[in-house]
Amino acid sequence: MGNSNTRLFITTVTLIAALGGLLFGFDIAVISGIILPVKTQYQLTASQEGWFVSCALLGCIAGVAISGTLSDRIGRKKVLALAAFLFLVSAIGFAVSTTYPLLIFFRVLAGMGVGVASNISPLYISELAPASRRGRLVTFYQLAITIGIMVAYCSNLAIQRYAAAAGDTSGGWLHWLFVTEYWRGMFLVGVVPAAAFFALLAIVPESPRWLARFGRQTEALHILEKINSSKEEAAHELKAIQAVATDQANGGLRALLQPPLLHLLVMACVLTAFSQFSGINAVIYYGPTILRSSGVVANDTLLYQVMLGAANMLFTFVAIWKVDSLGRRPLYLTGSICAAAALTLTGICFLLKITGWPLLIPITFFLLFFAFSLGPLKFVIATEIFPTPVRGLALSICILVMWISDWLLNLLFPVMREGMGIAATFFLFAGCCLFSFFYAKKYLFETKGQSLENITIKEKTIIHH
Repeated sequence: MGNSNTRLFITTVTLIAALGGLLFGFDIAVISGIILPVKTQYQLTASQEGWFVSCALLGCIAGVAISGTLSDRIGRKKVLALAAFLFLVSAIGFAVSTTYPLLIFFRVLAGMGVGVASNISPLYISELAPASRRGRLVTFYQLAITIGIMVAYCSNLAIQRYAAAAGDTSGGWLHWLFVTEYWRGMFLVGVVPAAAFFALLAIVPESPRWLARFGRQTEALHILEKINSSKEEAAHELKAIQAVATDQANGGLRALLQPPLLHLLVMACVLTAFSQFSGINAVIYYGPTILRSSGVVANDTLLYQVMLGAANMLFTFVAIWKVDSLGRRPLYLTGSICAAAALTLTGICFLLKITGWPLLIPITFFLLFFAFSLGPLKFVIATEIFPTPVRGLALSICILVMWISDWLLNLLFPVMREGMGIAATFFLFAGCCLFSFFYAKKYLFETKGQSLENITIKEKTIIHH
């Protein structure tokens, strides 16, 4: 296969797998436009509202918990198809549900889809990508998440404005979905990418590393020939995969909890947790509330979210551009220390009661630094450093840590904001970024340009050293 065909094949497969990230981003962001109309229509109490927003997390945890082991048993591709199916069913079901318990049920199903996709999509991309482009291709998954968030914000804004312009004119079921109870239409938009994801998965292959692990060498070699520039390179890579698979024959939790894998798991989980403790979701979810009180946002919080989503998406291109040339470690160290500085400046602005655009500038810079380091690199690192037999399980534990960290942050942020004050809260976020910097400086080793098998062999020496 020629180089141009190889590149086209890899890019196509990566973009299809990254649709899981787009659906992940869409699902976590679309709820921002749905909360108020659902609360009003169903007259939800405060506890019911909280359950409505947070119940998807239960689905996420369940999805992550089953997806790693399931993907190790039945393959990455089938589990990606399961995620697409869950997104599709939940989008349709939520849009037509007429009772509060049904809405909760389909929110949990959607959460399961998010949990599965957040684990298996980056895993699949990393196992199919050539070593020289793996960082960039896995980062496409983070870009897809930011695009999904952007799509949700834009579609929410468009549907809200369409419903306001349409008024109370009579109409059929489309009028019910997009005007009378327009929040249904907001969620229903997710059917389009979910259906595309499900259909396009038919043309992507199974992971060659998973196939080789289960003795399907001919199929694995056929796929490796499509992603390598020559048959000789493909054969060499297959031998390396087989050697590591033999060395790490016993997968599962027991193997993962033994050194040196345990040390890798701790490192990946710490980096993942502290990327969330940087306060990124507080900025995204609570940004309109924070800035409205500072005079930046007047009325239209959905329009502000579109601006924030666009910045987050655009800045992720920095990681795609530099992750395979500069490497993971330099990007992570630069981004984490600069994010700490930006959050410190944000805290100082709140402390000195500096409002308006001067406050928005350090928050935007924080998004820039997060988007090329703490955000995408946690996925890149966690998908690279574990051997094939435990990679699915290890990544699922890291993603589970991510969701629990998110939940803790969203739960505690309003309490910290009221108890400590907003300035002190941002200083605490800056401290978490500073911790990430020193921790990564001590423990994070470089993996750019190396095959997954070479990383597996090399990491043992690094850890023991």
